[in-house]
Amino acid sequence: MTIADISRDEADALAWIDTLGPVLLERTLAWSAINSGSFNLAGLDHMAELIGGEMDRLGGTIELRDPAPFAYPDARGDLQPVQHGRNLHFRRDAAGAANRVLLVGHMDTVFGVDHPFQSPDWIDERTVRGPGVADMKGGIVVMLTAIEALSQTSLAERLGIEVIVNADEEVSSVGSEPLLAEVAQRCTVGLAYEPSATPEGVLAGARKGCANFAAAITGRAAHAGRNPQDGRNAIVAAAELAGRIAALTGARPDLTANPARIDGGGPENIVPDRAVLRFNVRLADPADQPWLLETLNRLVAEIAARHDVEIILHGGVQRPPKPMDAHQQRLFDLVRDCGAALDLDIAWQATGGACDGNNLAAHGLAVVDTLGVRGGAIHSDREFMIVDSLVERAKLSALLLMRLARMDESFSAPRGE
Repeated sequence: MTIADISRDEADALAWIDTLGPVLLERTLAWSAINSGSFNLAGLDHMAELIGGEMDRLGGTIELRDPAPFAYPDARGDLQPVQHGRNLHFRRDAAGAANRVLLVGHMDTVFGVDHPFQSPDWIDERTVRGPGVADMKGGIVVMLTAIEALSQTSLAERLGIEVIVNADEEVSSVGSEPLLAEVAQRCTVGLAYEPSATPEGVLAGARKGCANFAAAITGRAAHAGRNPQDGRNAIVAAAELAGRIAALTGARPDLTANPARIDGGGPENIVPDRAVLRFNVRLADPADQPWLLETLNRLVAEIAARHDVEIILHGGVQRPPKPMDAHQQRLFDLVRDCGAALDLDIAWQATGGACDGNNLAAHGLAVVDTLGVRGGAIHSDREFMIVDSLVERAKLSALLLMRLARMDESFSAPRGE
């Protein structure tokens, strides 16, 4: 078989997708109009119900899985429970299949219920603007359409399928990571439906890892005029720690550190006794993770001692780096060849962004994680989707699934590589 040889099953499935443009668009626009911000639990449950309804046609089992418990410091540094939405899990087995594919998407968006960006509208005849149209309600539509296309063929019996649509990807998947890890152990390939890295359709290749931290600082309050020497200023300690963390940028190749926010303080006549510094670190090399944690712990200890304050560091590396190694390249080559069969020129580029694809790669899977629609300006009220890409990307994923089903060999790599 050459990659250009499209079988009768494949041709029929692709022709079926060609008829679906208006249906896929209508579904995406309807879902965009439902607020499902990461902490809108009612909106997330509504989206899970609608997506589960679409999954009903696919012939597997569907369940809602509760998120793992999670707590994070509030503005005073006290740990508070954070409630995330439930995660949708679909499974369809195929006895004796060489590969089992895990397809992932997220139903949450970055737009809360109080954000003014709540409904879609048209930019021009081929481009629609709306919350989540690209990131990633359009991607979920693409994913489910590709699975349904596969399901109509005899090849469906040759490929195991699992799907996770989680409710907290935009806040680092801390509640859904145990489910991602559990399912990844049964699978050989990971496909994620983030929008393409560029509106032209370039895919993300290597991805930096992402680490989020909160340093909770406790000092001692005192009168700023009568006895400031008795105080221990938590804001000053936080500011020095922020500067030291910012200086880590470039300490390792392609590593960047971003102090993002300091909470704390109060009236001007009180030495502040509480502060919380929140910061993000991006790292390109998995080997830099131990160095980062050791360095941060050393900085925390030094500044705590110098200012006579207590500092507790919360957080860690939520998404490990995803390098473009030979295991990943093999799957990218297959996607590129499927694109060529559809007259699509598939390319990829490295990115500093992170997503669930990082987590799946860290669990040993070959992963392509930008198989969703073409669009852009995500995480802003200018987010847009190129309408034709719904059908285009559904065909690409459908052909990819069918090619994986036709394989007699596995994409498995030794766990831990």
